This record gives sequence, structure tokens and C-alpha cells, in this order.
Amino acid sequence: MEIKGSRVLLTGATGGLGRTMADRLAGSGARLVLSGRNEDALQELADELPGPGHTVVAVDLGRPGAALELAEKAGEVDGLVANAALPSTGRLDALDAEQVARMLRINLESPIVLSQALLPGLLERRRGKLVLIGSLAGKLGSPRSSIYNATKFGLRGFAFGLKADLAGTGVGVTLVAPGFVREAGMFADAGVAAPAGLGTTTPDEVAKAVATAIEGDQLEITVAPAVQRAVARIAQVSPYIAYLAQKSSAGQKAADEVADGQTEKR
Repeated sequence: MEIKGSRVLLTGATGGLGRTMADRLAGSGARLVLSGRNEDALQELADELPGPGHTVVAVDLGRPGAALELAEKAGEVDGLVANAALPSTGRLDALDAEQVARMLRINLESPIVLSQALLPGLLERRRGKLVLIGSLAGKLGSPRSSIYNATKFGLRGFAFGLKADLAGTGVGVTLVAPGFVREAGMFADAGVAAPAGLGTTTPDEVAKAVATAIEGDQLEITVAPAVQRAVARIAQVSPYIAYLAQKSSAGQKAADEVADGQTEKR
């Protein structure tokens, strides 16, 4: 699907990654429907973006029924970039039932419900693209991230299955899976440095991958340095080796720092 002239719904638009995605897509000629919780912040972003025709829909995707509401308010779109995600770190026994439900709803249920709601129109026009923002956390487990891992593993499986269902329809699905991102994402939100020696990627590289996903037909695009991709591949072949590395004192300490820094964002 060509970006220029397309109308694209972008969730989580006012976060660090979302803003960078919005700027790249608008700069490539897309008309954006920007979604997030803060209407004023959304409108400010819409006014700053290049090109005309950008609209905003303020919705809290953590609320039951909000994803369907967003799909209805967005109207006819050519594509979806499901970027909204809640920091879902912390030990399971430190989270209450409401927090867990909200994490699952925003990170996993909402992309699925949005895809389902938008799909009939895309299929009718035989044109469109669903881009789901996953993570390397959907390929290997990590301490203090059991819920986040669950949502990203689930989103990856959903993307792969849905793409097979949509073969030959003209509607595409691509999962974009970033690794550690500097200047945005969980480490920036928590105010801690990413683990040393594994490298990082940038918000612009993730946004570039989103643009590539919209215009291409890849199943999955991983946005991470080679060492992170290698670790993820090893983890998929031998999860126990990854587990041994993750349970080290250094891995536990880094996980605690991230979880502590995101307590107020759950």
C-alpha cells in the first residue's frame, strides 16, 4: 500500500515512538487519524505535522469497549498502526487484577479488536495494511515482564495467523518488533540506561520500519542491533539458555530498575 494519499489510524500517537511515526508518515503524504488519551496533546501534534487532513480521536484504550469506539470514530481508513502499549513491568504478585486487565486490554486486546473492526472495509476495498507494533519481548522472556511478554508473544502469534488468513485479499499484515530503543520506550520512560553491550536502536529507525511495513509485504520486521537479534534467535531455539542469562544478578537488577521507574505508568 502506498503511504501517499492514504488515511492511517495511529494509536499511541503522542508517545515518543508515536510522534516519530506520525512525523514520518505525514511527511510521506499520509493523512493521519491520531489516537491517544490526551486530546489537547493530540491536537497539538496534528497541528505540527506536515500536510493537511490530520484528525484526532481521544480514547483511553484501557477502558472496556474503547477499541470499538475508536474504530467507529476513526471512520474509513486505509491502514492501522497499532502502537499504543502500556508499560507492563513488575512482578505478577505486585500487580492487582485491575492493572493486569488494563495491560492485557491495551497491549493485546485493542490491536485485535481494532483489526477486526476495520477489516470488513479493507476487505471490501481489497486494499489496506495492518501494522502491529510488537517487540523482541515477544520472542524471549525477561524478568519483571511476564505480562508484557505475554501480550507481545500473543500479538506476534495473532499477526502471523491473521496474515495467513488474509493471503490473496489485498490486505496485508506486518509485525514490527523493536528491541531496546534509546530516547523513547521503556528505558527512557523509566529513566534508566539500557543494558550495556547489547546496543540500541532509535525512534527514527522504528518509524522507518513502520513506513517500510506499510508499503511492503513483510511478515515481520525486527528493528534491533545484530547482537539483540542473535540473542532473540538463540532464545527461540533454546529458551532455557535465555532463562539462565536472564536470571543473573545483573539481569535481575536491570529489570528491577525498569519496573521501579514505570510504577506510576501502569
